Amino acid sequence: MMLSETWFMEGYIDFELQKYRLLAYLQEVNQYFTEHKLYPQLGDIVFHYNNLVAFKEHKKLIQDSFPKQLSNVNLQKLELVYEEMLQDNAIMQELENITQYALAQMKPTLDNGAELYEQIEKQLRIEPVGIMPLYKNEGYVLVRYGNYSEVKAYNYTITLFENQNDKYRGIRLSYIDTWQNSIVNTYESIKRDIIKAIRTLPNPAVFSVEYPLPVPLDETLLPVAKRALVKQIGIA
Repeated sequence: MMLSETWFMEGYIDFELQKYRLLAYLQEVNQYFTEHKLYPQLGDIVFHYNNLVAFKEHKKLIQDSFPKQLSNVNLQKLELVYEEMLQDNAIMQELENITQYALAQMKPTLDNGAELYEQIEKQLRIEPVGIMPLYKNEGYVLVRYGNYSEVKAYNYTITLFENQNDKYRGIRLSYIDTWQNSIVNTYESIKRDIIKAIRTLPNPAVFSVEYPLPVPLDETLLPVAKRALVKQIGIA
């Protein structure tokens, strides 16, 4: 179950109705966290929590508060709805009750997700493989986790994004292949295999990523590893 960007002000604005919608959403998110699945649920609940805080502080629904896929037309409509609601004290009071309740209910779930993220990030081990080139915004990542002998190789690309307030880095992973980790297939030998097979980067940056426990790869390990890798490359 997913909540829309403006779930708390859509349809019939009623505390009990929105309460049960919210609780059903949180139940599902908590179930994912129990299974050690972080994404996309953690990013989603962070967005909704911050959006409610912004609304509670009576800030306008501006573009930075919503996903990039929302068009200017949709944003204008939302701002018109917001302005109309400001004129109705009863509606605004009901929305205040909804947001106050939602923030209190979301906080423990958000904290659980953040705690799980931090636990995984602390045990994550990222090491350079071989000599690092000066250019590190593109290269390869070798991932091994749990008791699995497999080493999964990915190409990574880091891109710089800018908006009117800040700059931030994004990272994209593309799966290449899987090797069996052994005396023969070391990280160095896998690196050589990749360079021979993919000749676009003759001297690429290569990092190994290791995690000691078996966690969901796509929903947890890779998203955490991507952010950790961006941090490491940013301060290298």
